[in-house]
Amino acid sequence: MAEVKLRHVRKSFGEVAVIADLDLDVADREFMVLVGPSGCGKSTALRMIAGLEEIGGGTISIGGRVVNEVPPKDRDIAMVFQSYALYPHMSVRENLEFGLEIRKTPKDEMKRRVDEAAQILGIGPLLGRKPRELSGGQRQRVALGRAIVRKPAVFLFDEPLSNLDAKLRVQMRAEISKLQKRLETTTVYVTHDQIEAMTMGHRIAVLNGGRLQQVGTPLEVYDRPANLFVASFIGTPPMNLVPAVVAEGGARIAASGFALPLPEPRRAGLGDGRKIVLGIRPESLHESTRGDGEHSASLSGTVEFVEPLGHEVIVHVRMEDDLLVAKLGPHRAPAMGDPIDLAADLEALHLFDAATEQRIG
Repeated sequence: MAEVKLRHVRKSFGEVAVIADLDLDVADREFMVLVGPSGCGKSTALRMIAGLEEIGGGTISIGGRVVNEVPPKDRDIAMVFQSYALYPHMSVRENLEFGLEIRKTPKDEMKRRVDEAAQILGIGPLLGRKPRELSGGQRQRVALGRAIVRKPAVFLFDEPLSNLDAKLRVQMRAEISKLQKRLETTTVYVTHDQIEAMTMGHRIAVLNGGRLQQVGTPLEVYDRPANLFVASFIGTPPMNLVPAVVAEGGARIAASGFALPLPEPRRAGLGDGRKIVLGIRPESLHESTRGDGEHSASLSGTVEFVEPLGHEVIVHVRMEDDLLVAKLGPHRAPAMGDPIDLAADLEALHLFDAATEQRIG
């Protein structure tokens, strides 16, 4: 078993608290993604798991063993960094063998592991080359191979795809996911890219300001964000978040530029005048048609900006003081300044308390 557990883990640099009371469980064989904006503490958390950063309090355990005082080399982990960290004077094979040589792995076993990793990653023809002769994607595969040959209990990835172009990032996302599924190695993966988090992780842990905001499967976090930060961070384009108040005993939600009826099951506990933040994802808004039905409500506004993306059109619609972003079909691009009627999916509304910023219901 190679579960990873963090209990009340803290870390400060001087007076600045980078990690505040972090509790997190990563199950055996799970692919856990730590995601959040720059400076949220995700890389620091990963480095503490690796033993590269001393913790300021709490405990970290790997496979049931507390590793607070265990040096990195004895934690049975392998780490892949944002920089490939390959030795430029060594061939690919020598880079892959280096960690095994330090551990005095027998020659036959070392060759077997390197050949097996090269076959898995498709870098067999590159074993004789130097890093300078490789592309960025090939170098990242070598860095992955160096982790694989260790056969660790836990893989740790620190933004490994940040230096790759967009096309290679998509390719490497798929390769890393397939690799983790094949090897079934417990994995903790750090990224600031929410698309990487959503597409790769079995579960994702969203951090902000050194605090854990929410943990869940990608769809759980997407469908039921725990607070305003998670709602604004997860989703492309981000969720529309509009200040509003409860009216008519919870029957309506009124913003400055529009009002929406609230389905009966959502009205419990909502008193008149309560200040909230209304969340509507862009994909929950579409051009109004006659057949929208009882679970939709119409909104009228003026097109302020249009972003045609080929497969879809992102439209920014002004409604007095409120600006809503909607996703339309690929051939539904209105002109800036045009009036537009949108239909909002009432079953997909998100409500947050304006004071606490926590999800309501």
